[in-house]
Amino acid sequence: MTVPYKRTLAVGLSALMLIATAASGAASTSPPDGQRAFDWEIGTWRSTVRVLAEPLSESPDQWLLFAGTSTVRPLMDRRANALEFEVSGPDGRIDALNLRLYEPQAGRWSLTFVNMRDGLLTPAVYGGFRDGVGEFHGDDQLGGRPIKVRFLVFRQGPDVARFEQAFSADGGTTWETNWVAVDHRIRR
Repeated sequence: MTVPYKRTLAVGLSALMLIATAASGAASTSPPDGQRAFDWEIGTWRSTVRVLAEPLSESPDQWLLFAGTSTVRPLMDRRANALEFEVSGPDGRIDALNLRLYEPQAGRWSLTFVNMRDGLLTPAVYGGFRDGVGEFHGDDQLGGRPIKVRFLVFRQGPDVARFEQAFSADGGTTWETNWVAVDHRIRR
């Protein structure tokens, strides 16, 4: 009696999956601490944004205003997610993407932004959530000089969140907030 190729392949793959699942133990049923930290944000949000026109400069603060949507989609069994960001205002439009990856060995998330205008990735910021607040830090450059970047996430209820970005030119001693976004969940 001959067994069809597809059936043999299906049985073999099923056995392989069972072995891999058994070898990984409980890890497949209970995610590591922090892996689900962004699950609350999955969905579509109405975003209002204030952006400092010239951060870390001597010029008077001028805030640019934008409004639009952000959509967060889970990837790879929620070990990653992608945020699509589209806002516009009197001073133009911002189309951006934020790729977030969970690093189980380090127990942290990396957040990497890309502005679709130039298609360039920014250096990642790294961190996680503690006591309900997400805090992420990294290094970057502004006008050719090195700066520190801090990104904060405040969950203000199940349907409201606030995001703040700040730069530091003195190694993190002082911070200047240059980005504030408030998101409200869009119920569908």
